[in-house]
Amino acid sequence: MTLIPAEEKRGYQLELLIVFSMTLGLSGLRSLVRLIDSLLQPTPLNQQSVAINVPQARADLLDLVAQLLGVLQLAAWGGIGLYLLWRTGIKLRVIGLDGTRKLADSLGALGLAAIIGIPGLAFYFAAWALGLNLAVQPSTLDDQWWMSVALILAAAGNAWAEEVLVVGYLITRLQQLGWRQYTALFAAAVLRGSYHLYQGFGGFVGNLVMGLVFGFYWQRTKRLWPLVIAHTILDVVAFVGYAMLRGKVSWLP
Repeated sequence: MTLIPAEEKRGYQLELLIVFSMTLGLSGLRSLVRLIDSLLQPTPLNQQSVAINVPQARADLLDLVAQLLGVLQLAAWGGIGLYLLWRTGIKLRVIGLDGTRKLADSLGALGLAAIIGIPGLAFYFAAWALGLNLAVQPSTLDDQWWMSVALILAAAGNAWAEEVLVVGYLITRLQQLGWRQYTALFAAAVLRGSYHLYQGFGGFVGNLVMGLVFGFYWQRTKRLWPLVIAHTILDVVAFVGYAMLRGKVSWLP
C-alpha cells in the first residue's frame, strides 16, 4: 500500500475527520451520551431497554418511506468512503468489492457469521444478565406487510455502511498515513464498538471483538464482500428473527 506523502497527510487527516464527523464517528459520540444518560437513571441497565428499528411515522406508507430513506442514507455513507478511495486511485478490487470470487466470498461470509453470531448471542445474554447491557429490541416496527422487507434492507444498509467505512475506508487510510497494521485494526474496532455504546458495555465489547475479527480477516484476505455479507446475515437474523418471535417467547427481553 502506497504511503501518503508527508506534505499531503494533513489533508487526508482532515478528510477522515470530516467523513466520520458526519457518519459513524458522530454516531459514536451520540451513543456515549445515551449510555451516560442510561447510567444516570435510577433503574439498572438491564431493566432498561433500547430499540434499534422503530416506527418513524404514524401513517403506514409514510413510515415505509422513512425506513427506506434511512437505508438510502446508509448506502450513501458507504458510497462516500468508496468515492474518496476511488479519487485517490484505489479501485473496488483493491479492497475486495469486485465480483471475481463469489463462491469463496460466500463461504467466508458464512464462516464469519457463525464465528461471530453464535458466541455473540451468548455474550449479549450474559452481559444483560450481569447488568452490563440494556435489553436490546432489534425491531419495534408494527406488523405491516412491508416490515420484513424493510428490516432486510436495513440490515444490508447497516452492513454496507459499517464495513465499507470502518474497514475498507478507515483501515486503508490509516495505513496510508503510516499507522501500523494492528494499530489501525484496533482503532477501527474501537470505533465500531463506540457507536454501539447505546446498548451498554456489552454492546461495546461485543462489537469491538467483531471489529477485530472482521478487520483481521480483511487485512489477511483483502476481501470486503465476506464482511458485508456476514454482517447482513447477522442483522437479518437479529432484526427479522426478533420481530417474528417478539411476544411469543418468554426468554426475549
